[in-house]
Amino acid sequence: MIDIKEITLPGEKSYICNLVLRALPNWFGIESAIVDYVNDVRPMPFYAAFDDGGPFGFVAIKRHNQYTAEVYVMGIMQNFHRMGIGTKLIDLCEDYCRKNKMTFLTVKTLDESRADEGYAKTRQFYLSVGFKPLEVFPLLWDESNPCLFMAKYIAE
Repeated sequence: MIDIKEITLPGEKSYICNLVLRALPNWFGIESAIVDYVNDVRPMPFYAAFDDGGPFGFVAIKRHNQYTAEVYVMGIMQNFHRMGIGTKLIDLCEDYCRKNKMTFLTVKTLDESRADEGYAKTRQFYLSVGFKPLEVFPLLWDESNPCLFMAKYIAE
């Protein structure tokens, strides 16, 4: 049985983030980025997906201001892809935005100008749940990782 719940303990957030990101080397292969994510998620709103074997997915939400929150980092172990878990996690992000009277939910991902099969699926997922591409920042992360900035309007 799959269960999704809010996680409030900072150490548990870091543990789940580390576990899941390290299981996804095709998406999260830069050690310094993993370490940053593991530390950064500690104060953030955080939801995790569990089955009988433990946590297998999560999302962390970063508040930017009174109007906007970001899907700061999200990961679902590959054997749980295409099961609706990502959509449920995004739904929780949207619920968080509505409860906090926020207007926009954003996400940053790898732009299509760098060919990557995994990230092509990631972009398709975000499009399927209503995000729209807004702008590419070719140097935000580095030259080999152009950043696509996407946003979704959150209706009240």
